[in-house]
Amino acid sequence: MDKNKQGIESLKAGKYEDAIKFFSEAIEENPMDPVAYINFGNVLTAVGENERAINFYSKAIELDENASAAYYCLGNLYFNLNNFSDAAVQFEKAMRNGLQTNDVYYMLGMCFVNMDNVKLAIPYLQRSVELNEEDVEARFQYGLALAKSELYKEAVAQFEEVVKQDIHHADAFYNLGVAYLGIYNNPDRALGYFTKALDIQPDHMLAGYGLKMIEKIKGPQ
Repeated sequence: MDKNKQGIESLKAGKYEDAIKFFSEAIEENPMDPVAYINFGNVLTAVGENERAINFYSKAIELDENASAAYYCLGNLYFNLNNFSDAAVQFEKAMRNGLQTNDVYYMLGMCFVNMDNVKLAIPYLQRSVELNEEDVEARFQYGLALAKSELYKEAVAQFEEVVKQDIHHADAFYNLGVAYLGIYNNPDRALGYFTKALDIQPDHMLAGYGLKMIEKIKGPQ
């Protein structure tokens, strides 16, 4: 087994010192291989050495300007630091250099969500779902973006699919309740969704508030 593979196994096992040792040896054996620098950067990111990690990802890009994995990892690092603008730039570079996974589309979409540009987020979240229809979180975030853009019918369709795939998704049931109460004026159906959300998550404050709203609408029974 080569040093990169040994390092990756150590990283997955949380054995960071061993991972650093293997990736250091991989760099010594082949200093022109960008993969080892990316892997080393991933270890540094895992232990919170963000500035050093940026240097290693940048070195990988210096060696191979088409290293899509380096751009993606750099994007994740910036995203986790709440630097969504720089993260978006890196994810876009990863895409331009051939990375076409549902993850990179999801992360770019979430950058725009966090920058309060949900309309720009929608096509990326949509593509993420198209690439992996079983990614429940991507579908849920896509639904939220549609709802925020007042595309309610489309949003409801996504939330309904979410609860089919994950019957314990309290937030999706809550958002269905909001739609049927506020958009479709169907408090009875909304009541069912809010109740389901609270059955799953009894401390779901927003669903509890939704129930109180329905009680006011219906009045004393």
